Amino acid sequence: MSRTVSVAQVDVELDHWIGGRRVASKETFDDVSPIDESVLARVARGGPTEAAAAVAAASAAFPAWRRTRPEERAAVLHRIADGIEARLEDLAMVETLDNGALLRSHRKGVMPRAAHNFRFFADWLLKLGHEDFETRGHRNHVSWDPAGVALLITPWNAPLMLATWKVAPALAAGNTVVLKPAEWSPLTASMLCEIARDAGLPDGVLNVVQGIGEEVGPALVGHPDVARISFTGSVPTGRRISAQAAEALTPVSLELGGKSPLVVFADCDLDVAVSQAVEQYDNAGQVCLAGTRLLVEGSIREEFEQKFVARATAIVQGDPRDEDTDIGPQVSREHFERIDGFVTRAKEQGVRVALGGGPNLELGGLYYRPTLFADPEPGAEIATEEVFGPVLTIQSFDDEAQAVVMANDTVYGLAATVFTGDPEKASRVSSSLVAGTVWVNCFFVRDLQAPFGGSRQSGIGREGGDWSFDFFCDVKNTVTSPHHWKGGTSP
Repeated sequence: MSRTVSVAQVDVELDHWIGGRRVASKETFDDVSPIDESVLARVARGGPTEAAAAVAAASAAFPAWRRTRPEERAAVLHRIADGIEARLEDLAMVETLDNGALLRSHRKGVMPRAAHNFRFFADWLLKLGHEDFETRGHRNHVSWDPAGVALLITPWNAPLMLATWKVAPALAAGNTVVLKPAEWSPLTASMLCEIARDAGLPDGVLNVVQGIGEEVGPALVGHPDVARISFTGSVPTGRRISAQAAEALTPVSLELGGKSPLVVFADCDLDVAVSQAVEQYDNAGQVCLAGTRLLVEGSIREEFEQKFVARATAIVQGDPRDEDTDIGPQVSREHFERIDGFVTRAKEQGVRVALGGGPNLELGGLYYRPTLFADPEPGAEIATEEVFGPVLTIQSFDDEAQAVVMANDTVYGLAATVFTGDPEKASRVSSSLVAGTVWVNCFFVRDLQAPFGGSRQSGIGREGGDWSFDFFCDVKNTVTSPHHWKGGTSP
């Protein structure tokens, strides 16, 4: 009999989902709520045995699923989207307790986006294609063949949405899936299994293995029957995955975070720029795309900083279930202490604190105050390493050329944001920035048709639209001669 726990009056299964059934493990791990550090659940703790079973189940289910007509696969994905929408409130409540992000955001944006991910890739599948073309009278036909078992390793900062961002295109492409959710926020992945089952997804097509990354990850990544690996997380983990996957030449897609610049020129709409800069504290700073390095033209630097501090001081921090809360806690004690380490070292190095600078002592627990460090030295840790918390830096530049140099002065290249009133300057600067995504006079506008991924140590590969199918499939070109058909005619 499978184990369940009631989270916000929602029953959540705690065992793995393998081959269409719940599978227990001998050991469990504690899933702790960031809101008050209470233990929400004791979740099945998988290892090599569960990893092997999940890959075997996915391998066994693959031949039938790959033969399923695209229209039928798309219909299943739409029913999964229906199921997410039907359980939106349950999913939102559980995920808020599990990872500490705002309940209002889960209700209004995150969970609807999870459903949209399935709908988008279901629809994109049906229009996926390339026009046939001729080469010296021969016909070329491009097709996308399912690759096999896709291993998807997902992060904790937007657990269900980022899982569906990978699961949906993998299933649409005709692959079967083994999903490894982050151990700090595993619960909505378990709920997704039931939604998929009720939508008619065949047994073994989606499998979920829970556990500690270091314990179960190598057995999954190194399995010879895994055909694709998609990972979102840290650079060190991405390196280990890449090294292990290279032994079998398993293709990988890696999104590894960043230290993105937010560049503000004097000719911009200053109030808009300030407003968007303050938005970088969203989700308690636990957003890979966040523009954490504020680079501001010198002539407006003082005014920008004053307005920024005034706006950021008004941020309401507290229980993420409260509608009035703007940012909640950090995800775990371990991550909280990592953030505090960055802040403590920066202060010891003499970097000026313009805002915040430590834990929120009034709230206690895992709540960290929005923090801004001013004018760190070039190469300083606080200005070059990803903190992944509510910690920003602000620096000045003199001209466009210096702004570009400073923006690119990092090992990362995930995103960049530019504020200017000059379209030609926007074009010049955007083309000079090393980033997978550049926003001009806006932030976090994303479309699943667009490629998403990072440069440098922010990752490898692009996903979204055709790029997702290119990764999750073996793209094939079939060249046919117009001659030599039996009977002398070509089809």
